[in-house]
Amino acid sequence: MSKSSVWVSLSVGLALGFAGGRLARPTELATGTAHAANLAAKAPAPGARPRAPISPTVYKVPVNDSPTAGAEDALVTLVEFSDYECPFCSRANGTVKQLQERYGRKLRVVMKHHPLANHPRARPAALAALAAGEQGKFWEMHEALFANPRALSEADMERYAMKVGLNISRWNQDRADPRLAERIRQDEALAMRLGATGTPAFYVNGRFISGAQPLEVFTGVVDEELSKAEALVRTGVRPTEVYARTISAGKDSPPMEQMMPEEPAIQQVDVGTAPTRGPANAPVTVVAFSDFECPFCARVVPTMKALEAAYPGKLRVAFKHQPLAQHANAQVAAEAAMEAHAQGRFWEFHDVLFANQRKLDRASLEHYARQVGLDVGRFNAALDSRKHDAHVSADVAQAMRVGATGTPTFFINGRPVTGARPVEHFRAIIDDELRKAAR
Repeated sequence: MSKSSVWVSLSVGLALGFAGGRLARPTELATGTAHAANLAAKAPAPGARPRAPISPTVYKVPVNDSPTAGAEDALVTLVEFSDYECPFCSRANGTVKQLQERYGRKLRVVMKHHPLANHPRARPAALAALAAGEQGKFWEMHEALFANPRALSEADMERYAMKVGLNISRWNQDRADPRLAERIRQDEALAMRLGATGTPAFYVNGRFISGAQPLEVFTGVVDEELSKAEALVRTGVRPTEVYARTISAGKDSPPMEQMMPEEPAIQQVDVGTAPTRGPANAPVTVVAFSDFECPFCARVVPTMKALEAAYPGKLRVAFKHQPLAQHANAQVAAEAAMEAHAQGRFWEFHDVLFANQRKLDRASLEHYARQVGLDVGRFNAALDSRKHDAHVSADVAQAMRVGATGTPTFFINGRPVTGARPVEHFRAIIDDELRKAAR
């Protein structure tokens, strides 16, 4: 196999396998039923400079107060960004343990948390581990969680807590401590700054390694960094200062073209009769293709509200329906929302649906209709007759035409944005469009 073939195979495998926590099935990629948050992490677009899975560049990756295992004077520090519900992270944890056995006091391991949005138990698990750390049992809990990535319910985690010898009352109290939640938030912010958008991601003395790579990949980088560190020590640098010295001149983040693929072409996305909020003559229009049962779509609802508040009079938001096949109640929820729109209560109904994604059966929808003040007789008649099916079907067809293959997908003045991106990502594009409008 040629070097170029190896790179293509590896980059696609890393992007699809590690960033989303699971491999997207070929049928999902072909039919567009995979979530956009997974599809967004795809192979680099033509013309973009891909970020290599192993980087020679050194990045500034502070340890701060993260849990560490290993000697303070270790010459090599491995910082891991991981997710306890990610099977690739669990697999990589075995490799990390092999590295610890091989290098002993020469290697220090630092754990930082990066719970992905498509793993609902990852954040509670991260809090469980940090709370165990408050009793000096972080690494014991860490191992228990990685040994059971598919068993992370509250009962499961309490069982692990008891097994490692925690005071359960104190552990539960610590799990609710906002201080621990803030530590996770800081880890996530650091991961995004460094371009570590998927899990697991590693930095060996600041050098990036993406995904659950074979042991030999890690040992190759560790050996190189160990040799450099030993050379520093020979010049008089104390072992405890090696890591700080090594990353001191490192980069804060990778080049933007490595963090984001080349922007897709601008699309013509007609608003039509979609529900909208904001002035019709606003200089920026955001068209959202969304699914009421999609957790990523719910995650971005507060982002949209924050943007509307930040750009009063300058932003119009339009909502289009894209109920995905794997979501049993998404279609009827979309039709119900359009009846709410017909009765002048779309956005109120929209908010209630996203706040209750796991209860979108017909009886629940009728309850929400009463809650927002709809005429329930009209509401039920519309659902029974499939009055709004044609509107929803037209939205889905439009989504396919403009390349919105997953949810959520947004078009900002026609510029595509896939997935539940941070608010700063949207702001950068909106600000750019506002600058264009002011010329």
